[in-house]
Amino acid sequence: MSVSMLSTFIKPMHREGRKFVAIFAAVTVVLFLICEPLGWIGVGLTVWCYYFFRDPERVTPVRDGLMVSPADGIVSLLEPAVPPVELGLGDLPLTRISVFMSVFNCHVNRLPHEGKITRIAYHPGKFLNASLDKASSENERNGLAVQMPDGRSYGVVQIAGLVARRILCEVKEGQALLTGERFGLIRFGSRLDIYLPEGVSPQVVIGQTMIAGETVLADLASAKEPRLGGQR
Repeated sequence: MSVSMLSTFIKPMHREGRKFVAIFAAVTVVLFLICEPLGWIGVGLTVWCYYFFRDPERVTPVRDGLMVSPADGIVSLLEPAVPPVELGLGDLPLTRISVFMSVFNCHVNRLPHEGKITRIAYHPGKFLNASLDKASSENERNGLAVQMPDGRSYGVVQIAGLVARRILCEVKEGQALLTGERFGLIRFGSRLDIYLPEGVSPQVVIGQTMIAGETVLADLASAKEPRLGGQR
């Protein structure tokens, strides 16, 4: 088997996952001692745990003005909404794109567009199903306000889900990141909300599959209308 084929199946793992894989592996050994069929179930769960925490390299489009998805998953909501007040982005509705991540998606989060992190705000809350609209306001969340080089700002919010219990943010206020750089992770099923700058149209549709750091969400330099789509 060639290296390129191996890389298709074997991905780097985020350091946050090491302890969980170790725990799953230890439990698997115990299950084998108790009952071999249970041990094989443990093997499957250990492999899933490694797969959940995978952290593959991504190829990010770098043309000026392109905003990319911060998460793997499905566009579940696309509508005007007022950003969380703690981000300081104003009280006018902005276009919100919600990307829902299932437990089978890669959960490493990437910055949609280069800029300086001007605010990081954690908000405790509930653990409702992350696909619900009210999860944006009621669930535990961690928001970032990002100022782009042209002076405009946008928001990206990590939202805990039904089984998610840990939001990890790995950046600090005042830090500058490039488009597609990693900024955090959410454990075990969750959602990312992106609040586009005022007047920017989304170039994705509800139901579209997203790839963090690669799929284009919007083009800041384009005056195109929002994209339409339908199942085929």
